[in-house]
Amino acid sequence: MKRVILAITGASGAILGIRALELLKEAGVETHLVISRAARQTLASETDWAIPEVEALAATSYDPLEIGARLASGSFATDGMLVVPCSIKTLSGIANAYTDNLIVRAADVCLKEGRKLILCVRETPLHSGHLRLMQLAAEAGAVIFPPIPAFYAAPQTVEALVTNLAGRMLLRLGIENKHYHHWDGE
Repeated sequence: MKRVILAITGASGAILGIRALELLKEAGVETHLVISRAARQTLASETDWAIPEVEALAATSYDPLEIGARLASGSFATDGMLVVPCSIKTLSGIANAYTDNLIVRAADVCLKEGRKLILCVRETPLHSGHLRLMQLAAEAGAVIFPPIPAFYAAPQTVEALVTNLAGRMLLRLGIENKHYHHWDGE
């Protein structure tokens, strides 16, 4: 069974993290969830989801301050980690190896162990400092995956757009699924 860490941070786009959790559960993936303090506020303002409902989608949930959790050790083998959405604050922590919370520590573990780390950076427009942080994270081994819609999929609803993005994120983690548009050429 595949095992994935999923972190939801305070950037706008919490629904992307929730949809990714739903698709991971559907795929039978053991998911370990960390929701940042700021994400709890964003979830409440952007969605109708209650925190316990989101946590119920995961096999296990952790407090972001639980720095001694098993996710903080390289001996806890995973198939990778998704940070979706990834705030600039979290990106900065990851890029600079400033592991002051469980999300950044788990991401750091993925990088040091050579595991997949996908950062769904959700900010626009970007200034040079943001770009520099993304470059640092990419040089350390992270995949920078801004949630940019694939309009060739011709999404008719926001839900379809979100599902396509979440399906594509899972594919990048190596989890085949039917929730993203496959490009078959012209």
